[in-house]
Order: sequence, then structure tokens, then C-alpha cells
Amino acid sequence: MDSFSRSTEQVSSPSDLGALSRLTVDLGAIRANYQRLSESLGDVPAGAVVKANAYGLGVERIAPTLWDAGCRFFFTATLPEAIQVRALLPKAGISVLNGLVSGCEPLFAEHGIAPALGSLEQIADWKAHCGRVGKSLPALLHVDTGMSRTGLDAGEWQAVLDTPQLLDGVDWLYLMSHLSCSDEPENPENRRQLEAFQAIRQTCPTQMKYSLANSAACLFDSSYHFDIARPGIGIYGGNPRADRPNPHACPIRLEGRVLQTRTIAADTPVSYGATWRAKRETRVATLGAGYADGYLRSLSDRGRVAFGDRVCPIIGRVTMDTIMADVTDLPPDLTRPGAFAELLGPTITPDDAAAAGGTISYELLTSLGARYARRYIDTGSPTA
Repeated sequence: MDSFSRSTEQVSSPSDLGALSRLTVDLGAIRANYQRLSESLGDVPAGAVVKANAYGLGVERIAPTLWDAGCRFFFTATLPEAIQVRALLPKAGISVLNGLVSGCEPLFAEHGIAPALGSLEQIADWKAHCGRVGKSLPALLHVDTGMSRTGLDAGEWQAVLDTPQLLDGVDWLYLMSHLSCSDEPENPENRRQLEAFQAIRQTCPTQMKYSLANSAACLFDSSYHFDIARPGIGIYGGNPRADRPNPHACPIRLEGRVLQTRTIAADTPVSYGATWRAKRETRVATLGAGYADGYLRSLSDRGRVAFGDRVCPIIGRVTMDTIMADVTDLPPDLTRPGAFAELLGPTITPDDAAAAGGTISYELLTSLGARYARRYIDTGSPTA
């Protein structure tokens, strides 16, 4: 029996009445995943990435749960996300990974949020604001070691080395970088980035701590761990490494309501484009979820749903509000109108569904829509 079956406690949710789909989030699984990641780091603290509404699961419930589990530093992508976390957690350390938007310096300072500064212009803007208010304010220094996304490039880092006073007047918390291939542990790019980060660290003209590890690198050897890790997907049940079974518990169950069932004759098409035709007399269940809810259209003819432990294929194209499943081989009572089928959860894991849809679990989770009836349970002792 999985954690969702062991607990029916409804901590917070809109009514299920009339909802065509529902999302249950197990806070116990979130807590357990964070603790597993923390244990893998030994004495190095684990922060938590809670951007994109805590990967779609609801930051207003996830962030306090992680605080209660011992997390003291949180990472977001944007300033509005960070301000939301600050309202939830007045004493937490918070950083915006995507850096400083010019003109927003007073808001960062007002809410005690540390921008991750990734360009000479951002450093100059933050330093100038520190001068205006007459005190050093916290920030992270982001260097690019191979993502070519954000962070100081080699030329900008050389400018820092040539003019160390560029860093004066700021309370530097961490020097950070981001791994591009950590989900592939044997990829030589990981070691190359580590060596590049080590070289930058050794030449850094200002004293600060260091951060490199994401969820996957939490499971690497300790040379990647430094002073704080920044796990994300592992907290939310995703498998951060392709080379081993997932060590994390699935914290969600996404379900769609059966709207109707019908029996169709052989050679009858299903859904838009008639991409699927019945090869036999087929019983079809129409479920109340679709791409407007974040259930990806790429799962057309490829995804699966589960009624209990019985798995059925999705047939035809996923539509805006519905998907269809072949339930011919299931007992009719299991698929009666009003019953719910699991779309994502312990049986149809986000990683498995993502693989079927040609994407990653990050996209599935962060695409979760607003129409689901959401509820939160806390089993306290989830099973993986």
C-alpha cells in the first residue's frame, strides 16, 4: 500500500465536488526526500530550489514543510517568487538565481533577498545600491563554468581578477556555478566543470563560501558538495540520475475523473485526427483532464493511466480537456463514470510519463494546471 492509500487526511483543498481532476500532494514524501538528500551530503547543508511554485506543487505548503525539515536557505528564479517565500518564512535565507533586474535593488534589500549576480553590470548595480544605503548587502556571485546561460564568463572573471575592488562593498555569501550534465554521472563535462570551478575558487579575491551541487550532484562524491547544495527535482520525487533507480518517493498523485465509457467497434477512430483506430471491439473511458491542465499533448497514443494497479494505454490525441484510455480488459466497476484514474503518481511516475512523452519530469510537474482540486496530506512515513 502506498502513502496515498494510508492517509486520507485532507489538510487543505477545495472541494472535489464537480472537479474533473484532482491533485494530492504528500508533504511527508517531500520531507523524506529532502532528508535523504541531506543525508547524502554529510555535514554540508542542503538548501532547496522552490522556483516555479515549488515545481508546480504549491510553494505555500512546500516551503514551510522544508523549513520544518531543517532547510534554512531557499532558491527561486524570480524576485516575485522570492518575496512570496519571504512572506512564508521570515527567517529564511533566500536567493534569486536569475540575478538582479536593474531598478529592483530596493525591493531585494527591503525583503532581505540576496540576488545571484551573474554579470559585471549586475555587480555594479548592487554595489552602487549598497553604497546608497551605506551598508554591505548580501549577494551570491555566479560564475559560468559550462552552461553558457547565466553567470560571469571567462572574460568577466578576468576583469574581476584584474580589478578586485569590483567586488568591494558587498556581503558575498557564496560563489556558485551550475552543472550542465549532472544527470549523466560519467559525462566528462562534470569533472571539467568541477575543475573549472575549483580554479575560479582558488583565485577568488574575496572571501566567501561555495556552492555547485544540484540534486544529482548531491549523490556524487564530496568534492562536488562544497558549503551548500541546491537540490531541486529530487525533493519533488524526480530521479536526478539516469544511472540508478530513483531513491526518492513520489509525492504526488494526479487523477482524472471518468466522464463516460463507451464500447466502439473495430476500426472505429478515437479523438482528433483519427490517429488511433480500434483493432477490436474496445471499451473507451474518457477522463477529465487534458493539455489545459498541463497533461502534455505529446503523450497522445503514448501515455498510460492506472486504475489501482491496473495500467491502461492512452488512445488517440490528448485534447484540451479530456483524454481517452482503452479499458477493455478492466472490470467495468473499476472504470464506472465518477471513478478516478491515476495520470501521474506512484504507479505512473512523472519520470516514466516524461520518458513516454519525450520530455523530462521537470516539465510535467511545472505544467500542472490550476483546474485540479488540490489537497495536501502528510503521511509522515511515505514509501518510495
